Amino acid sequence: TPSAVQKIKELLKDKPEHVGVKVGVRTRGCNGLSYTLEYTKSKGDSDEEVVQDGVRVFIEKKAQLTLLGTEMDYVEDKLSSEFVFNNPNIKGICGCGESFNI
Repeated sequence: TPSAVQKIKELLKDKPEHVGVKVGVRTRGCNGLSYTLEYTKSKGDSDEEVVQDGVRVFIEKKAQLTLLGTEMDYVEDKLSSEFVFNNPNIKGICGCGESFNI
């Protein structure tokens, strides 16, 4: 989303050695999977690259099918600010919202 693009641009502004962010999934939490998001200095050999308004997002190979069709957003409210993944593939989430299953 435009909000996520703007936030990633802000985060990368002071990190010229990084070319974008990498999104993945890890086995963790009470429901199976959780998202990972980290800065990256290069595109991995098997990463899928998505470019949106000049921002480069790399998707790890093992997360590509899990994240197919997912929208990444950045949401701020009075109590928190976070990247949110609107993933149409999710079949269930845990009560705390930390993990999901496909």
